[in-house]
Amino acid sequence: MDQQITVLPGGPGLDADLHLAPGARGIVVFVHGSGSSRRSARNILVARELQQAGLGTLLFDLLTSQEERRDAVDASLRFDIGFLTDRLTAVVDEVVARPQLAGLPVGLFGASTGAAAALGTAAARPGVVLSVVSRGGRPDLAASALSGVRAPTLLLVGSLDTKVIAFNEQAAAQLPAEHQLSIIPGATHLFSEPGTLEEAARQAAAWFSRTLPPAPG
Repeated sequence: MDQQITVLPGGPGLDADLHLAPGARGIVVFVHGSGSSRRSARNILVARELQQAGLGTLLFDLLTSQEERRDAVDASLRFDIGFLTDRLTAVVDEVVARPQLAGLPVGLFGASTGAAAALGTAAARPGVVLSVVSRGGRPDLAASALSGVRAPTLLLVGSLDTKVIAFNEQAAAQLPAEHQLSIIPGATHLFSEPGTLEEAARQAAAWFSRTLPPAPG
């Protein structure tokens, strides 16, 4: 059920953690934000909630160790949404080509700048990415791609994260497909307040369960 794998082995070779239970109804690919990794405690908590809902999860390192060192010095990659979107799109293309994952509906869960990359990939692969959830995301950074997003999109923002609420409201107005902006009471940007991240995880699981179609067979 749990595997450590390498995605894009012919390219950057990124470490990833795959959880896939028998009979999984879909696969959700996680996209972390700047300065984070596949080991993000917040994303792991959300992933476990999705797994309990019968979904497979893939958490991967968006940057190589060399890219992380470079970004730590000059911050040149964390806001390069085009680069991050291309990297994520390549991972999604590989996911749907893997025999063990072929045919599974694909969802994306993005946090912070990773949410912008998720929406960019959703626009680039409208027939593949079928649902998106953003947690504390910056969807406004994907402004040029928003009109092309066809996947149902849930935008989760903390009620105390006022600047990011405004960014999400602006982005929501540009999304042509089904979308919802959900404000989590008492949460700041990192959802570190007791119970707030758990509520975000529950809403994400419910969203994916409703919007991802049944897996073939």
